[in-house]
Amino acid sequence: MESIRFAIYVREGDTTYDAIDAVPEQLRTRMLAVRAFDVDAMMTGCELVDGRELEAAIARQFANSKAAYLHVHFAAPGCYAARVERA
Repeated sequence: MESIRFAIYVREGDTTYDAIDAVPEQLRTRMLAVRAFDVDAMMTGCELVDGRELEAAIARQFANSKAAYLHVHFAAPGCYAARVERA
């Protein structure tokens, strides 16, 4: 399998958000692209969602048993924002 590479920008002072069943406020104010991937890093689903509705989108994507994890991107610039894993 080829490695997949993307540019990820990290601001100085940013930290990992490791809360369970909680959404960072920064994601609530944006349009987001939620992308589901299987264990082989193949996309199994995706959708655009208002950040205020992120929990519902997460639930819909994880309803597919093949979805191992999700990536959340800020929709307009397409920048990576977060990885969501099953708890």
